[in-house]
Amino acid sequence: MQEFKVKVYYEDTDAGGIVYHANYLKFCERARTELLLSLGIEQDGYLKQNIGFVVSNMAIDFKLPATLHQSLMVQTKILKIKRASIEFSQFILNEQQNIVFHANVIVACINPVKGKPVAIPPEILEVLKSAS
Repeated sequence: MQEFKVKVYYEDTDAGGIVYHANYLKFCERARTELLLSLGIEQDGYLKQNIGFVVSNMAIDFKLPATLHQSLMVQTKILKIKRASIEFSQFILNEQQNIVFHANVIVACINPVKGKPVAIPPEILEVLKSAS
């Protein structure tokens, strides 16, 4: 499991100082990217080879509101690796370690030019399997 810290800024909130719902998805996206980078997987290099990763499915659950100036922790875990997809579980915790948000995210490997699924390159599969 990988942890990624997020600070809630004014721009992340609505008029009431509560994190706007779509921003939880941004926090999770950043955490997944940081997980891949920590494993040496740089997505921009693969894009040049017509290999990209896109969210194909997401189940989300809002548990508690996060508010302005809070420090949050996004925990990311790889649940399942298939030939052309990766399933992640992500929790966002507040400073009291209460679950604020949970998401199960399926990311598909695609050829962005054709818009079609492709197999995850073997070198990525090997790294992901050793990290899960």
